[in-house]
Amino acid sequence: MSELDDVDLKILYELQRNGRATYPELSAKVHLSSTACFHRVHHLQESGHIVGYSARLDPTKLNCAMLVFVEVVLDKTTPALFENFKHEVRARPEVIECHMVAGDFDYLIKARVADMKAYKHFLGESLIRLPGVRETHTYAVIEEIKADFAIPIPFSKTTRGLPIRTGKGSAKRSDQS
Repeated sequence: MSELDDVDLKILYELQRNGRATYPELSAKVHLSSTACFHRVHHLQESGHIVGYSARLDPTKLNCAMLVFVEVVLDKTTPALFENFKHEVRARPEVIECHMVAGDFDYLIKARVADMKAYKHFLGESLIRLPGVRETHTYAVIEEIKADFAIPIPFSKTTRGLPIRTGKGSAKRSDQS
């Protein structure tokens, strides 16, 4: 983090919210010339701070309305089993996230499917057949309250946690608040 200044952080903040922003739009928000902004973004990409760009899609319009979280317990915990499990999970299109966790279970999976019938098929034909799976516990999401993929940006105290924005349609942030 030490190599990033507040301008870099503001660029990251803005790109998380609109990855399609043009350099003139982005440069206006971070108070740089388009050329300087281009060079900063290029540096952030080269340094690995920006790892890619994507579109956010509406799962209900793509027949993936049901969101589930699944706790997975393995029958044993060996390096080979962990590797096999990771390999197999990465190949499952329904799995949108999978995290190895510490606690009463080994993995937490986040998956999207069409409906309960599709989940039953995914569970019976894919998930419980993964290498080493002993048991699963499923939590179907009733309502998605917040789904923000933005990383919290640690701004300096001079900006008090929020980038100062100026321009049409945006309010200037006061440091007196």
